[in-house]
Order: sequence, then C-alpha cells, then structure tokens
Amino acid sequence: MLWAISCTDKPNTAAARMAVLQTHRDFLQSQKGILVLAGATQSDDGATAIGSLFIVNVKTRAEAKSFSDGDPFTQTGVFANITITRMNKGQWNPAAADGA
Repeated sequence: MLWAISCTDKPNTAAARMAVLQTHRDFLQSQKGILVLAGATQSDDGATAIGSLFIVNVKTRAEAKSFSDGDPFTQTGVFANITITRMNKGQWNPAAADGA
C-alpha cells in the first residue's frame, strides 16, 4: 500500500539541508525498492525548499515511519513536522512529470 509522507521544514534550515544533502540522496537511493516518488517542496517562486514529499510502498504505517525516521533530514532536525497518510493510487501518469 502507498503512504504519503509530507514534511515541512523548520525556519532557516537551508544550511542544515545542504550539510546532509548527499547523505539524504544516498539514503533515498538505498530505499529505491520502496520509494515511489520523492522531492523537495518549494516556495511558489521555486527559490526555497520548504519541505519534502515522499510516496513509499510499504505494508504498514510503522514501516513508513521507519523510512522517515531513517532520513538524514529527519535525523538532523530539518523538519518541523511530518505527516504520514495512507493513500490509494487513483491515477498514475508518470509521463505527465516529464520535464518537471
């Protein structure tokens, strides 16, 4: 089943994000067996990361939380809050993201 993990950054965390960005990317690569989609959420002008969104395919909320807990951004305190929500795949059109 799919789980959406929506994270909102604490204020002024750009330096903290950059400090662990490669470690975060390495973590995501190690999770590609369950990671459906991941990306930074941004301000409307695209200049500032304001959080992250992950879609993972795992059986339980506990597994989704374990994924989130393992993220270096979570471990270094980048996020002010994290919301984990079970979801159904209603539509799937990855081609619509081409060029995004």
